[in-house]
Amino acid sequence: MNLALRLGAVLFLLAVWQVVAWLKIWPPVFVPEPVAVWDQLLRTSTEGYSGYTLAGHLLASLRRIVLGCLYGIGGGIVLGLLIGVVPVLRTLLNPLVTFVRTLPPLAYLSLLVIWFGIGEEPKVWLLLLAALPPVAVATADAVRGVHDDYLNAARSLGARPWEIPYRVVLPSALPEIVTGVRVAVGVAYTTVVAAETVNGVPGIGGMVRDAQRYNQTDVVVLGIIVIGLSGLLIDYLLQTLDRRLVPWRGRHI
Repeated sequence: MNLALRLGAVLFLLAVWQVVAWLKIWPPVFVPEPVAVWDQLLRTSTEGYSGYTLAGHLLASLRRIVLGCLYGIGGGIVLGLLIGVVPVLRTLLNPLVTFVRTLPPLAYLSLLVIWFGIGEEPKVWLLLLAALPPVAVATADAVRGVHDDYLNAARSLGARPWEIPYRVVLPSALPEIVTGVRVAVGVAYTTVVAAETVNGVPGIGGMVRDAQRYNQTDVVVLGIIVIGLSGLLIDYLLQTLDRRLVPWRGRHI
């Protein structure tokens, strides 16, 4: 039933899009027909665009997202544990994390380009800085919320002080950390388009940016659709990972 409703919604949107294109309320450079976007899908998948196929552009963007998220999520978990466990570090680092979290990514893209050039480094760093704060905040809040009974029970059973963070605190905080990871990946994925505005080819964001310069609206729309569909797939994979890592979420024991 849910699948039928989703397919019906997609078909309805396609029909509305086609009718608007047929009526020519706006010129094709503003609203291209669905068939034009489909033709671009076939053309870019076989002949390529700006020297790379559509799959090549997408894989380049996904590679940047994976690298930036791996570094950002790893750093965010470590930083969040330190903020949540060590009061002195919480006082020192919490304002810095909040400061970075409130900045839009484009605010420091230019600075990263000055520091690292126009290669891959500024893009990965931008995605790292986009992914790190949500994970750090979620981890720190989750760590501070671990019940004292868990800690006391672990100490009573002979757990050493250095064992408690990864044997007790981290597993207890895992549901909130996974939620922070989902938020971080979403933020990083929306940031990749901004990251690829500078020397972003190959890359979906770079492809869209390049097509925009030449008013190739069908390529722009194709890029937007690919970004949205791949984003849905990534979120589905993260939800699956969430169910595997935190099977007890939502269950009352």
